[in-house]
Amino acid sequence: MAELYHCPDQKKIQNLKDVANKLRILSIKCTNAAGSGHPTSCCSMAELTSVLFFHTMKYKVSDPRDASSDRFVLSKGHSAPILYAAWCMAGLFSEDELMQLRKLGNDLEGHPTPRLNFVDVATGSLGQGLSCSAGMAYTGKYLDKGSYRVFCLMGDGESAEGSVMEAANFAGYYKLDNLVGIIDINRLGQSDPTSLQHEMDVYQKRWESYGWNAIVVDGHDIEAICRAYFDAEQAKGRPTMILAKTYKGKGIPGVENEMNWHGKALGAKADDAIAAIEAQMVDKNVSGEKLNTQVVVDDVKPVDPSAIVLSEKPSYAADAKEATRKAYGLALAKLGRSSDRVVALDGDTKNSTFAITFQKEFPDRFVECFIAEQNMLGVGMGCATRDRTVAFASAFACFLSRGYDQIRMGAISQTKLKMAGSHVGVSIGEDGPSQMALEDLAMFRAINNCTVFYPSDAVSCERAVELCANTPNMCYIRTSRPATSILYGADEVFEAGKGKVVKQTASDFCLLIGAGVTLHECLKAHETLKAEGINTRVFDPFCIKPLDVQGIIANAKACNGNIVTIEDHYPEGGLGEAVLSAVAMETGIRVQRLAVTGLPRSGPSAALMEMFGVSAKQVVEAVKKF
Repeated sequence: MAELYHCPDQKKIQNLKDVANKLRILSIKCTNAAGSGHPTSCCSMAELTSVLFFHTMKYKVSDPRDASSDRFVLSKGHSAPILYAAWCMAGLFSEDELMQLRKLGNDLEGHPTPRLNFVDVATGSLGQGLSCSAGMAYTGKYLDKGSYRVFCLMGDGESAEGSVMEAANFAGYYKLDNLVGIIDINRLGQSDPTSLQHEMDVYQKRWESYGWNAIVVDGHDIEAICRAYFDAEQAKGRPTMILAKTYKGKGIPGVENEMNWHGKALGAKADDAIAAIEAQMVDKNVSGEKLNTQVVVDDVKPVDPSAIVLSEKPSYAADAKEATRKAYGLALAKLGRSSDRVVALDGDTKNSTFAITFQKEFPDRFVECFIAEQNMLGVGMGCATRDRTVAFASAFACFLSRGYDQIRMGAISQTKLKMAGSHVGVSIGEDGPSQMALEDLAMFRAINNCTVFYPSDAVSCERAVELCANTPNMCYIRTSRPATSILYGADEVFEAGKGKVVKQTASDFCLLIGAGVTLHECLKAHETLKAEGINTRVFDPFCIKPLDVQGIIANAKACNGNIVTIEDHYPEGGLGEAVLSAVAMETGIRVQRLAVTGLPRSGPSAALMEMFGVSAKQVVEAVKKF
C-alpha cells in the first residue's frame, strides 16, 4: 500500500525557499571570488537542490561516503558551485572554504572530482552521470539489496547525448526503481537554446517510452518538487525522471532566461543580483544544518578488504593451446568463487569474450549491458564506487574505443573498474578490419593511472585477471582470439611491471620483445635463427604499463644493444613506442619496430600477420639487418 503524502508545513516550505536562495547567493559569491564559473546554471537548479539535500535525501554529513547513504551525482558538472554550497550549508565545511573555489591547490575544482569525499564520480564531460548512477542503483537493488537510493541531476542540453539514451534504456530494462533522474530544463545551452527548449510534453513522452515514470514539474515550486520526490519514491518497478521546467539565471534581474550568460561570473552585476535575491528571503541567515530530518537506514554490510585470489591455480597441459580470451573467463569465474564482490559486465559479446563462463556460474552477479559500450563502462564505474564491487567489463577491444571519453573520465574519477578487450589485431582473421583493435594499447597507455596487461598465454592471463582484482586503480587486459601454446607453469609468479625472459643463452645477439600472439612469433623466429647459428633472447613484457624498464634495458645490453619489437597493433602508441621510451636515454641500444602497417583486410590469421609485417619471418629479417 502506497504511503500517504504529507505536504511539509509552511515553515518548512519557507525554510526550503530561503535555502534555495541562499544557495544562489553562495554560487554567485564563490564564482565571483574565482572570477569564473557557471552561476546561472546553478541558479536554475536551486530549488531542486534545496529540497533534495534538505528534505529528501538520506545521508551522513559526518561520513559522506557511508555505504548505506543515498548517492547523488551531479551530471551537469559545471554547476559544481551549488553542489559545494549545499554541502557547505549542510555543515561539511565553512563558507570561507567555499570561497576558495577554483583556487590552485583547493579541491573545490571547476567540476566535481572524487578528491572530494562527497563525490563518487567525476563529471563535466556531459552525458555520463546517468550511466554511473544506473550502475550505483543496480548495485543497490540487486547486489547490496540496500535501502539507499540514487539521485542524478542532469542538464537538458546533455540529455541529447547518446549515452544518456543508453542509460535510459538500461535503467528501464532493469526496473531500477531506486534511481531518480532529474533534468534541469532551463532551455538555454552554451551558445544556443536547446533543441527542445521547454517542450515538456515531448520530454515526458520520450522518457516514458524508455519505461520510466516521467513527472513534469515547475522546477522553482518548492511544494511541487517535494511532491515529485515523494512520488518518485512511491513508484515501484521503474525508475523515475523528474522533468523540471526552470529558468537559467533564475532570480537575477536582467540575466534570468537570457542568452550569453553561460559560464560567466556576474562581476559587477553580483551585488545587485544578491540584493534582489535576498529581497525574496524571510531568513537571510538560514542554515541547512538539522533542517533535513531523514535518517539513513544502516542495512548495507561493510566491504571485505581481503585480497581476492584464484580459487585454484591455472591448470593446463604443457602441450595445450588455449586462447587468452578463454582464460579470462575462466579466471573471472575462479575469482567469483573466492569473493562475492566480483561482478562481470559485458555488451552482448560474452560468448566471444568468454565472460559467459562467469555468467553461467554466477548469473546474479553478471550484468548484461547489451550493445551500448559507453553505458556499460559508466555502469561498471558506478558499480565500483565506494568499493561495493570489484567490477570487470568486457567487449571486443575495438568497441571499447567507443567509450574512450568514459574511460578518460574514469581516470579522473579514480575508478577501479577493470576492462578486458578481446579480438585484437589482424590475428583475429576473417572478420576484417572493423573488428580488429589496432589502437587500444595507445588508448589505454594514454590514460592516467591505468595498468595495462598483455598476457601471452593462458596461465599469465589468469594471473593478470587476479592481479587486476587487487590493483587499486583502473586496469585493462588485452586478450587474443587465436589459441596459443602454454608458456608458464601453474606456480609461476607474475607482477605488474615485471616481464619474463622466455628464452636465452649466454651469447645472445638480439633481444626479441613481443606480446600476445607476437611473442609466439618471436619464439618461432628464435628457433629459426638458432638453426642458423644466431642466438636471440625472447622477452615477454606481460605488462605494458607500467613497463619493466630495467628488465628491458638489462637484457638489451646483454644482447649487444639490439632490440626487435613486434606487435599486432599499429606502430603509434603501442609496445614498440613503449620500449623506445624505456631506452630513450640509454646509449648503445638500437630498436627495430615491427607493427601493423596499412589498412588490414579479411583473411586467414597467419596469412594476415605475414602480409602486414608481424610474423616470425619479419622478425628473422629484422635480426639479420642488425
